[in-house]
Amino acid sequence: MHTPEESERLASYADVLAGELPGDWAGAHHPSGHKEDLTELADRIWDLDLIAESLAEHPLEQAAVLTRADGAQLAVLERPGARDGFLIAAVAPRDLPDEAYRGVREPNGIALADDPFLGAEQVAGDLLARYDTALAQVRHNAAAGIVPSDTDRVVLTWQPDGSLAAAPVGARAAAVLAANGFVHDTQTGIYRLSGDDTTAQARAVRETGRQLEAHGIDTALQHPSGRIAPTATPPTTPAAAGHRSPAARAR
Repeated sequence: MHTPEESERLASYADVLAGELPGDWAGAHHPSGHKEDLTELADRIWDLDLIAESLAEHPLEQAAVLTRADGAQLAVLERPGARDGFLIAAVAPRDLPDEAYRGVREPNGIALADDPFLGAEQVAGDLLARYDTALAQVRHNAAAGIVPSDTDRVVLTWQPDGSLAAAPVGARAAAVLAANGFVHDTQTGIYRLSGDDTTAQARAVRETGRQLEAHGIDTALQHPSGRIAPTATPPTTPAAAGHRSPAARAR
């Protein structure tokens, strides 16, 4: 059982974090008494790495859920065995068919610093890019009624600093991204394209889309924070919105 101080610490951290993340986020705290909510939340954690391992060893006893205006959700959890810091995980949308998740890489969660302002920078620079990419893919799959292969779609997601991020599915897509100036982060698997020169960025986007299309790989642009794209015509329209069910069935 958690002390009132422990519960308040998690709730306060999540509230500050929600205010610092890009976009419009609202927080809700689920203390230990919210057993049904916590059970449902644990089932929707979209992770096969750090968070999944933690939940396997330590059942969810409290959590804070951050909800963005478009329905995206993040769960802030305690970090068992650590004196400081928290864990944060992507939450899968409800009510999408399991088939929509096939071939979509899980946006695995991360550990956060005890400082919520630094934590917000960690989330914005890492987890959100992967989460928005995965969301766009499953929403597109559900809207189109398709089951994708592992190499048929790349989603480019705008970041608050004007850069683009992508989590390629397959070595061929990764090679195209790298050849067009996307820099690979070996720790997260994310490829990023700088937005310092918007003309060069637009040119790279067009060429990336053309080369991916030649390989039979679809491309989409995602705008999670409402940013206006540079003067580049997207290869395809952005993915449609929707919701999702438990991540464990994605594979």
